[in-house]
Amino acid sequence: MDSALQGFLKAVPQATAIWLTILLLLAVAIVSSRLPRLRKPAEPAPDENPYAAEIEGAVAEASAAAERRRAEWVAAQEAVDAAWTAYEEAETAARRIGAATAFPLMSRRRKPGENADRQRYLHRAATELCRTQDLSIGQLNDVFAHRGWNPRLHPVQQEAVLHGAVRAHRLEAYRKAVALEQAAWRGAEAAAETLRDLRAEAAAARLRGPADEAADQQWWSEQWTGAELPAAA
Repeated sequence: MDSALQGFLKAVPQATAIWLTILLLLAVAIVSSRLPRLRKPAEPAPDENPYAAEIEGAVAEASAAAERRRAEWVAAQEAVDAAWTAYEEAETAARRIGAATAFPLMSRRRKPGENADRQRYLHRAATELCRTQDLSIGQLNDVFAHRGWNPRLHPVQQEAVLHGAVRAHRLEAYRKAVALEQAAWRGAEAAAETLRDLRAEAAAARLRGPADEAADQQWWSEQWTGAELPAAA
C-alpha cells in the first residue's frame, strides 16, 4: 500500500508537466492564428498607356529645366540692374572730376624725376581701379604700355582720364549684361513653351488612352526626333 502511494505521488508531477506543455502549445497556436499574416506587397500594376507615362516623364524633366532657365533669367536681370547702378556711379564721378579739372593748370618747369613720379602715380591708380573691377585687364595693360595714355600728365588730369576710362568700362559691362539678360529671357521662353507643349500632349495622351498608342508614338517621333529638351546651362 505504501509503495503504490509513493508511485502515484511520483506520477502526479509528470502528468502535470505534460498537461502544462499541452496548454502552452494550444495557447501559442491560438495567438499565432490571430496575428495578422505578413503579406507580400502587391506589385504595381503596369501602366496601360506607356506612351503617356513616357510623356509625363519628359514633362518632369522639362519642368525642372524651365525652373532653372527662369532662375537664370532672374539672376541676369539682377546683374543688369547692378551694372546700370555701377555705370551711373561712374558717370557721376567722371562728371564731378571733369568739372574740377575744367580750368587749365599753370605751366611750370618740372622738377627732376617728376615725370617718373607721375608715371608711377598713373600705374598705381590704374592698378587699384582694376583691383576693384572699375577697369578691365585690357585697359590696365594699355596703361602700362602707354597705349592711348600719357604718363606725363599731372595727377589731377590723370584722375579725369582714369575716371573717363572707368565710365567707358562700366558702360561696356552694362551692354554685355543686357545682352546676357536677353539671351536668358529667350532661353526661359523656349523652355516654358516646350513645357506647355509636353503638358498638353501628356494630358491628351491620357484622354485618348492606350488604343491610340501607335499614333501617339508616331507624333512623338515626328515632334522630338533630333530635338533636345531644355538642359541646364
